[in-house]
Amino acid sequence: MKKFALWLLLTCGALTTTAQTTTTVLTVYKEFQPATIHLTDGRLLKVGFANIYLKNSSLLYKSGQDTKEANLKTLTKVDFKDRTYYRIDSVLAYQVDTVGNQQLYCAQRIDFMAWNQLRVNNSNITSLDFGDLMSYTTVDLADEQDIHFPLINVYYLQIDGKYVLAHERNLKRVLNKEKRRLMTSVMSEPGFSWTNEKSLLKLLKYIQ
Repeated sequence: MKKFALWLLLTCGALTTTAQTTTTVLTVYKEFQPATIHLTDGRLLKVGFANIYLKNSSLLYKSGQDTKEANLKTLTKVDFKDRTYYRIDSVLAYQVDTVGNQQLYCAQRIDFMAWNQLRVNNSNITSLDFGDLMSYTTVDLADEQDIHFPLINVYYLQIDGKYVLAHERNLKRVLNKEKRRLMTSVMSEPGFSWTNEKSLLKLLKYIQ
């Protein structure tokens, strides 16, 4: 039955946004990786199998035969071999780059707007719950090469030690009048986008 559900996703996959980044797995890494978890009380916890869950940018880890989702309130960051993920609000995000004393972070997750639109447009899968797919292991999903989940990048700016979701409304709350003027100037340039890393790094350069 579950294989049939995955087949339905395959047959309807063409209805997702073609220009959008997609993934065939529900985690950042196709295979679980060793990681060091920095706890809020200062302790370090080393785990042999961990991953970033793209459903909500949280931490997954294996305990015996079970895959569990960590309580993000208990940790500050997670070190993987290739990068470090920092807890920002209720997500884990990695550092894209630094401009002066300011940083740009990115959290990746499934685009649920695109996902839900797919469900609405296809009555055959309206009863398929996202949680059903998590019963598959990472390897199981990787074997289904033609199943693509739409991804979005959510960006955060660290300004004066505070994390701010990259959006005009949010930034206006933390910037003074002069820096808001500079932000407006950068936003007016052709090609500026709140989801473009080059745009956001240029913005950081102007408002630092």
